[in-house]
Amino acid sequence: MANKSTAEKLATIQKGYTLEGAAIELGAAIVDGELHKEAQVRLPLSMMNRHGLVAGATGTGKTVTLHMMAEQLSMAGVPVFLADIKGDLSGLATAAVASEKLTARTESIGQAWQGRTYPVEFLALGGEGNGVPVRATVSSFGPILLSRIMELNDTQESSLQLVFYFADKNGLELIDLKDLRAVIQFLTSDEGKDQLEELGGLSKATAGVILRELVNLEAQGLEKFFGEPEFDTAELLRTAPDGRGVVTCLELPTLQTKPMLFSTFLMWLLADLFEDLPEAGDLDKPKLVFFLDEAHLLFNGASKAFLEAITTTVRLIRSKGVGIFFVTQTPKDVPADVLGQLANRVQHALRAFTPEDAKALKATVSTFPVSDYDLEETLTSAGIGEAVITVMNEKGAPTPVALTRLRAPESLMGPSAEDLVRSTVAGSALLGKYGTSVDNPSAYEKLTGKAAAPTGPAAPGRPPVPGSGAPGGGVPDSGAGGSLDVDAEARRIEEEILGRPSSRPAPSARTSAPRTQNEAPRAPRPPSPPQDAGGGMMGDLGGVLGGALGGGLKSMARSIGTQLGRELLRGVFGTSSRRRRR
Repeated sequence: MANKSTAEKLATIQKGYTLEGAAIELGAAIVDGELHKEAQVRLPLSMMNRHGLVAGATGTGKTVTLHMMAEQLSMAGVPVFLADIKGDLSGLATAAVASEKLTARTESIGQAWQGRTYPVEFLALGGEGNGVPVRATVSSFGPILLSRIMELNDTQESSLQLVFYFADKNGLELIDLKDLRAVIQFLTSDEGKDQLEELGGLSKATAGVILRELVNLEAQGLEKFFGEPEFDTAELLRTAPDGRGVVTCLELPTLQTKPMLFSTFLMWLLADLFEDLPEAGDLDKPKLVFFLDEAHLLFNGASKAFLEAITTTVRLIRSKGVGIFFVTQTPKDVPADVLGQLANRVQHALRAFTPEDAKALKATVSTFPVSDYDLEETLTSAGIGEAVITVMNEKGAPTPVALTRLRAPESLMGPSAEDLVRSTVAGSALLGKYGTSVDNPSAYEKLTGKAAAPTGPAAPGRPPVPGSGAPGGGVPDSGAGGSLDVDAEARRIEEEILGRPSSRPAPSARTSAPRTQNEAPRAPRPPSPPQDAGGGMMGDLGGVLGGALGGGLKSMARSIGTQLGRELLRGVFGTSSRRRRR
C-alpha cells in the first residue's frame, strides 16, 4: 500500500469501476487527499439485487445518499421504496434550485446537474401523517411479526402461532386486533376450554398473557394499523407513464413512540413481496429496490425465529428481483448472517469518541477488502457527503475500496411543501382503493354474534372475504364451512403428495341452510383431533404444532413442496396474505 504512487492507486480505481452495463453513478474518487473527477465510482444496476448497506454516524449524509440513489433508480425505470423517517425524502417531488455552492460541488465531481422532479407516491402507516393509509390484516401480518411487536418470548410466540392455527382451521378471519382478542377470549372461556385443551401446546395462563399484551396494543392506539382494505405490496412495483420508476415514501411521524411497529411493518412488506413474487433469475435491473432505514430497530431484542426469517428472506428474495439496502449507523447493527449477504457497501464517516465507538470502528474496517487506504483514519476524517465505497462488479467480484465524494440530488434536499404533498395524495389512484377503512364480518362478529360496525363503503377492487357464505359478504357459517374447506384441501394435498386416496374421512357433503340476518352465528366447530400414525397430513400438522412450531412449519413446507401446501402452512414469517388465501 505504501509503495504505490497516486497514479497507480488512481488507475486501480478507474479500472475497477469501468463497467459495460447500466450503472448508478455514485460520485468521484478521492485519492491521497485529492479529488479526481476522472475516477468515477459506480454501482452496476444489475447488481442492485445483491443487497447493500448504507451506514454512518448521525449527520454524515446517509439520507442524502438514499435520495440520490433513488433518483437514478427511478430514471432507470426501477421502482423504489423508502422509509421516510424524518419527512425529508418528500423533496423528491420538488425540483431543486441551483446555487453557487451546489454548482461548485457538482462541477468538481463531473456531475452534469439539472433540477428535476420524480414520480412519488406518499404512504402513511395506518393513516398517521400525510399519505395513503397502509394497513395489514392480523392474519396476513402473522404470528411471528405480531409477537415481535408485542415483545413476546419464544414460548409465548409459539403459543400465539397455535392461536392463529386454530383461527385458520375454523374459518375465523383475523382482520383486526379485536378479532384476535375475541378468539383468545373464546379459547380461555368455559365454552372454549375443550378446544384449548386440544391445541396441546397452549396453556390458559399463556393465552392470558398474550391477551393482556394485545389489550396493551389497543390501549396504545395501534389498532388503526390493522384492518381492511389491506395494502397490496404489488403497488410498490409500479412505473410512471413515462417509464420512470415510482418512488414510494412511507411516513410515520410518530416513529419515536412506535419504533418496533415501524421496523416490523417494513419487514411485513418484504415478507409479502417474498411470498408473492415469482422467481426471476438474473435481471438487467431489479424489479424493486427497498431501502430499510433505522435497520437496527429490526434486530434489537429479536427472537431466534424472527432473525432466521429475516436471514432467509434476505438470502432468497434477490432471486425474485428485489434488492434490499439496510440503513443504519454501523455494520455491527446488522447480524453477521445478514451482513454477509450485503455485497454493496456505502460507509459514511464514523466517530470514535468512546471505547465502544473505537470497537465499532475496528469492526467496520475488518469488513472491507484490503485497500490502498488507511481505513481507520479515512473513516474518522471523511467529510459530510463523502463515503468509503466497495460494490459488486458485473462479474460478481468486489470493486476496489474508494473514498468517494458523492453526487448531489437533483430534487429538493428536504421536505416538499405540505400543500404539494397533500395534493399529490389527493390525486393518487391508490386513495380510492385504500383511503376508507372497512370492517367486514370476521372472527369477532362470528364469536360474539354482533354485526360489524358501519365504516363506509368498501374500497373498489377489494377481494372477497374468504369463506363468505354469500356474495353480499354476509356472516359465513363457521360451524361447517371454514373447517370443511380446510379438511377438503387437506385430503386433496395428501392425495397429491402420496399418489393414493386419502385415508382421512370424507367431509360431509351437506351445505348449511341460509341464515337470516338476525340469527345468531354458531360457535366454531372444534378442530378435528390429530389422526393416528399414517392418518393424514393434517394429523401430522397437529403433532408438529404441539411442539417447536416455527421450525416444524418450515420443515413441513419443505416436505410438501407444492405452492398450495406453502399457502396452507403460511409463509416464512407466518404471513398469509388474502391474495394467497382466496
